[in-house]
Amino acid sequence: MKALYDAGLDWLDERLQVRKAIEWASHKHVPVHQGSFFYYAGGVCLFIFGLQVFTGILLLMYYRVGADSSYESVRYISSKVSYGWLIRSVHSWAANIMVLFIFIHMFSVFLMKAFRKPRELTWMTGCGLLGLTMAFGFSGYLLPWNELAYFATKVGTDIIGQVPLVGHWLLRLVRGGEEVTGATLSRFFGLHVAILPALLSGLIGIHLGFVQIQGMAHVDDAPKTMPFFPNFMLRDAVLWLLVLNVIAILAVFFPWELGKKADALASAPAGIKPEWYFLAQYQFLKVLPARILLIPGELWGIIVLNGAGVLWLFAPFWEAALPESMKDTVVKLVGWGGLAGLAAMTLWGHLS
Repeated sequence: MKALYDAGLDWLDERLQVRKAIEWASHKHVPVHQGSFFYYAGGVCLFIFGLQVFTGILLLMYYRVGADSSYESVRYISSKVSYGWLIRSVHSWAANIMVLFIFIHMFSVFLMKAFRKPRELTWMTGCGLLGLTMAFGFSGYLLPWNELAYFATKVGTDIIGQVPLVGHWLLRLVRGGEEVTGATLSRFFGLHVAILPALLSGLIGIHLGFVQIQGMAHVDDAPKTMPFFPNFMLRDAVLWLLVLNVIAILAVFFPWELGKKADALASAPAGIKPEWYFLAQYQFLKVLPARILLIPGELWGIIVLNGAGVLWLFAPFWEAALPESMKDTVVKLVGWGGLAGLAAMTLWGHLS
């Protein structure tokens, strides 16, 4: 077996010089400390993205975009195509778990203060990846053209229309018209299968390049380390397999439902809500009064949410400007406070 391995490695090395890559990886070290488990969250996000690309391509072979064909094609995938229901369920569950791990990764990086100099650009590209992933979730939710997705998209895009000055223009740009129609579906399809994958792939490459150049952040003064290859990579692979098993179990025992076909003339179902990763924002906008100081409450909500996003994006810069004695305390307050606020608003939105 070893002789076969060596022969194969020699064959590859002669053409691609893989031994240099293996040697480089074996000399690269990763910090080991109490919170080093969170270093694996980023790798899980990358693995699930690959899984999404694979299952998405399989679904794309049978999916037909259009107000008269999307729902029927998804129903055909779920009921007629061999294991189509499983692939669709894996794709849907993996999307939700990917968002979860991105939140875990981002908050762990923030609380471990791994965004500090010289990793400001790494942090900012990570924020961009979060935004693109949320856009993936929003655009993909409409593609089955079912009742819940239709009205959730209508509510979500209505919020865009509240933006001052350019709101109406943005609303028409996103929807392809005044209402959510087949034109909206076509635009979301193009975003989901072409524009967003290209943007996300490029940004992932940049983000990983930064991580490789700068290495993982050390949180201890004299950190212990372990080799990136094979030690860290094998642990990463074990976690990937565990996550894959969790996704498979969810897909088999809790297959993703299709629901009823969208009907623009029907009234919205009672208690309609967005996916869980938009629930906190939805609930925040929902509880605001109709007007605050003669200005629509939703507009105030949009300003606050966008302001929070900008502060989060530029965290390395405003944190660096704080007095040294305040930095750790402020990071903990913002990190744990933001996490608790998101969790509380999400739970409130789910129960309300």
